[in-house]
Amino acid sequence: MSDEYNVVDFDENLRLIGTAHVSSKSVETVKAQILEYSPDVVAVELCDSRLSNLREPETLDSEDLLKIIKEGKSAMILLQTALAVQQRKLGLSTGEKPGAELLAAVEGAEESQIPYETIDRDVVVTLKRAWRKMGIMEKWRVVNTLLFDDEEEEVSIEEVLGDSDMMSKLMEEARGVAPNAGEVLIDERDTFLAARIQQIRGRGKVLAVVGAGHLEGIVENLNLPDNEVKSKLPMLSLEPPKRVWPKILLASIPLFLFGALGYMALNGEIAQIRQMAVTWLILNAALAGIGVILARGHPLSALVGALASPITSLNPTLAAGWFAGYTQFKLDSPTVRDTKDFLALDDISLFWKNRVGKVLMVTAMGNVGSMAGAWIAGGAIIGILIG
Repeated sequence: MSDEYNVVDFDENLRLIGTAHVSSKSVETVKAQILEYSPDVVAVELCDSRLSNLREPETLDSEDLLKIIKEGKSAMILLQTALAVQQRKLGLSTGEKPGAELLAAVEGAEESQIPYETIDRDVVVTLKRAWRKMGIMEKWRVVNTLLFDDEEEEVSIEEVLGDSDMMSKLMEEARGVAPNAGEVLIDERDTFLAARIQQIRGRGKVLAVVGAGHLEGIVENLNLPDNEVKSKLPMLSLEPPKRVWPKILLASIPLFLFGALGYMALNGEIAQIRQMAVTWLILNAALAGIGVILARGHPLSALVGALASPITSLNPTLAAGWFAGYTQFKLDSPTVRDTKDFLALDDISLFWKNRVGKVLMVTAMGNVGSMAGAWIAGGAIIGILIG
């Protein structure tokens, strides 16, 4: 076997292929290995949703976009897209789209009438676990690196094949600033992939196609007792539980404000009530509006976000960014062309220039600004009460 392509025979019934997700060489190697190895089952480092996206990349429509806004998933989509853009940048120089070799593995298996298995954890679960695992400073450093670091590093496909797939490589380089994200994106997935491979090993010869960066970790896990690794699957498949304390804090803000208002009213402190109300309105509105402006949203979207923020900050079930994002959607509705361009993921500037990207950014930044306004206004009001 050629070391160039990271082909590893674990034993006579399991062959692992380490690939680069943007390499035409990897696509060719996967196709050749299916014919040469004649496996009984092909295991592919994909989840069902990622496979669906590779088969039908243009699936984001207006209804999906509105659902993302309503469910507050814009920040998660932006993070996933930013990671994909990093892959896409290298893919443009090699002539392959990210995941081309994984899709080739599935299609090669289908052409040879060989069963295939998607063995990766659902991408949404992975992103949620990574986001939850990171602290505030880690999140900022990762997003800053993804969106605002303009330094380009020349990386050849040969280096990537010898190192890792782009997502793993990106997080490996960032382990120093975001070790918790690396643990979820790399270590947890190594264990998950190995456990899934163990689950299907009883079906005969298995050919597993995975990112080169996962090879070492998968082999280490495969050398452990089967039950030790497979027993971790249920835990690793779970979405992180929703934290209770943020809801408690959000609910405490209106209770605190209304309690303070009642206390002041009983004591006839009308001037302080007026000052408190003005502080709440101005800070909430201003910071929510600034967030939308930073996302380069329409002026009316900024106005709607600003007007909504003082009200939505008093209701944990609402968010100013939703109203700003919906307004942006209505004022500058994305076209089919916008969707195609955004899903091509070839430029970070799509977050601000593309209509789909802008709707997501307006929603996310409107929420960030509103949240900041509520906390700063709360602090200022406490200062008024103490004073």
